[in-house]
Amino acid sequence: MTFLIAALIAIVVLMIITNIRVIPQSTAAVIERLGAFHATWQVGLHVKIPFIDRIANKISLKEKVLDFDPQPVITKDNVTMMIDTVVYFQITDPKLYTYGVERPMNALENLSATTLRNIIGDLELDETLTSRDVINTKMRSILDEATDPWGIKVNRVEVKNIEPPKPIREAMEKQMKAERERREQILISEGHKQSAILEAEGKKQALILEAQAQKEAQILKAEADKEAQIQRALGEAEAIREVQSAKAEGLKMLKEVKLDDGVLKLRSLEAFEEAADGQATKIIIPSDIQNMAGLVSALTEVGKK
Repeated sequence: MTFLIAALIAIVVLMIITNIRVIPQSTAAVIERLGAFHATWQVGLHVKIPFIDRIANKISLKEKVLDFDPQPVITKDNVTMMIDTVVYFQITDPKLYTYGVERPMNALENLSATTLRNIIGDLELDETLTSRDVINTKMRSILDEATDPWGIKVNRVEVKNIEPPKPIREAMEKQMKAERERREQILISEGHKQSAILEAEGKKQALILEAQAQKEAQILKAEADKEAQIQRALGEAEAIREVQSAKAEGLKMLKEVKLDDGVLKLRSLEAFEEAADGQATKIIIPSDIQNMAGLVSALTEVGKK
């Protein structure tokens, strides 16, 4: 009897131990009791009732990343291309995730593909290649709203790669090559234009500087001529002053020695002789000087006898 009681106690303890569950961080467990949803276990220690409770689903609450295979899509201008997307999502409600939809990942992949086709179908090829942000935003909004009843929150959607058909790629490469060549020609033309403008500006500046230099040279020459004339005039004035001073000094000396009228008339005659300088054919001499000249001639004759 004691052995049977001990065995029963051991079985009960073993059953309790085996039904103890520890839920780690960022994990949740959906518990069913007699086949119906009972509770959602969060982080911590939990004990379930044997044969009555069971863990229907154990879910990670971390953000997940789904990289879907490339999907064929057709643009508004009937160009078929391959586009693959990456979806970042997180399970926010374990109960809805467990009971909301069958195979949630498969449902999310199909929903992502159909949404992508609908968005690309409204865009042309060029818009598709240049509107990644628009595509990402629209897809995230649509997927987040559609997956809300499944307990899934779509945080971000990224278009990973857009691959147009080979003929389209070749045409785009040719177009880009032609565009690069056109830009190169434009840059070369702009370079020649700027070079011509700079050369013309340089010639203009050289002409301006040359004209300024000539003008300054003329001004300096005019100033030099002006200064020379001023100095010449000052010299002539000084010479005149010296001559007048000398004459005044001579007259003063004559006055001091008290020369008589005869001597003065004789000096006047010498002055007329110097004025004639042997070139004048006729000289008008005052009468008093003529008389003096006759007296001089008579004295000269007497001296010869």
